[in-house]
Amino acid sequence: MTEQGATRTLAEHAESLMFPVGQPNDAYAQYFSGHSWLAPISTEQVFMANVTFEPGCRNNWHIHHAGQGGGQILVCVGGRGYCQFWGEDAIEMKPGDVVNIPAGVKHWHGAAPDSWFSHLAVEVPGVGTSSEWLEPVSDEQYSSMSAS
Repeated sequence: MTEQGATRTLAEHAESLMFPVGQPNDAYAQYFSGHSWLAPISTEQVFMANVTFEPGCRNNWHIHHAGQGGGQILVCVGGRGYCQFWGEDAIEMKPGDVVNIPAGVKHWHGAAPDSWFSHLAVEVPGVGTSSEWLEPVSDEQYSSMSAS
């Protein structure tokens, strides 16, 4: 198992981060397969939060809508995870990697099966922004992605 592997505890993963892990992500738990934690980092000008996923945890497919602007930026700050746009191969994320998610693109993100994962989620300002939560990422979709 790697240093960032599934055998680590949440506390051990948290020690490797420069941002807080926060509290259990109860408000959005219905949109996650597995457990996650949320720590708001900035609530003014641009909303930014550190989201931490236990190994194997991922959020549902979702879309960030906007009439103008909008979208999301993910910055990996710890562990290893994935982001996948609908119809495309998954993008592996390691510390320092950045993924720009345009408004209107169906996607999901979460931890690798064998690693904790933390990313900063930055909401890109826009007009008429909203998030639409969709179906869970199936085990079959997740397994085929992580096997590649």
